[in-house]
Amino acid sequence: MTTVLGKPGTDGLDEAVRALRQWQHDGAPTQLHPGDLGWFWRTGPEATAEAVRTWSRDGRILAVGLLDGPGLLRLAIAPDALRDEETARRMAGDITAPERGVLPGGAADIESPTGALLQDLLSEAGWKPGEPWTSLRRDLTEPVDDPGLRIETVGPERARLFTAVHRAAFDGSKFTEQRWHAMAAGAPYTDARSLLAHNTRGDAVAAVTVWSAGPGRPGLLEPMGVHRDHRRHGHGRAITLAAASALRALGSSSALVSTPSANTAAVTAYASAGFHPRPEVRDLHRDAWASGTRELGNSGKTSHPGRRGRRDRRP
Repeated sequence: MTTVLGKPGTDGLDEAVRALRQWQHDGAPTQLHPGDLGWFWRTGPEATAEAVRTWSRDGRILAVGLLDGPGLLRLAIAPDALRDEETARRMAGDITAPERGVLPGGAADIESPTGALLQDLLSEAGWKPGEPWTSLRRDLTEPVDDPGLRIETVGPERARLFTAVHRAAFDGSKFTEQRWHAMAAGAPYTDARSLLAHNTRGDAVAAVTVWSAGPGRPGLLEPMGVHRDHRRHGHGRAITLAAASALRALGSSSALVSTPSANTAAVTAYASAGFHPRPEVRDLHRDAWASGTRELGNSGKTSHPGRRGRRDRRP
């Protein structure tokens, strides 16, 4: 059997989520997490389905891709398919041919698991290392310290406040109450929690959503932010501790988060909450000219808005 490219449609999203959950385990390379799909779900199931690609063989999904913005493809690959040559060559062909509907022509970036044969094939085809990212992990075997703030688990009736704090944390955010409800209706949110931290005056000062991939598997912070009017008071550390505690209660083995390596303040904040840096990773980047498309006035680099959690994308 050969590997085939597919679009799951809304009816096939649950199967893609199940595959992503199965592929998460401690020690695995950093890759697309079901929480990444869950965060994207705020745009609605139809838009989410339109952004997902799968590669399958003999009815089994071997890889899942998320078009997480213009020219950005984020991938997860089944552990036993990371070095599968037939799958890697099919994926490389689909990714580099715009007419196949994965990536458009022009500048592009791909996030794929370290050690995947696909990375080798794309590098041979001229793709270059992109910006460096630091992925951090906290083991959840032992109980997590008290965050020192009142933590609220958000339900539908508090979505308005949760999204207001998010918008105050990230300039340009379009996260609304309606989008929270869309996110919460998605399959990945079954194992997720939205948390708010309140200071001693009762102000909501920070927000985070955490995503479990199931008991005994790594969970994800996606996204975490501190209200712009309440920064530099340790609230980032507090809400991160609360996030780790919530994931532990959900049965997660560890908590994961990623941020650009250049964002040293974020790396420091996560480290203060007991997260330890993993080996730095880089996306693969294709300049605009490399695909046969020239864009005047464009250096060939793409910029993506601050990416939350695994990839710190917040809007």
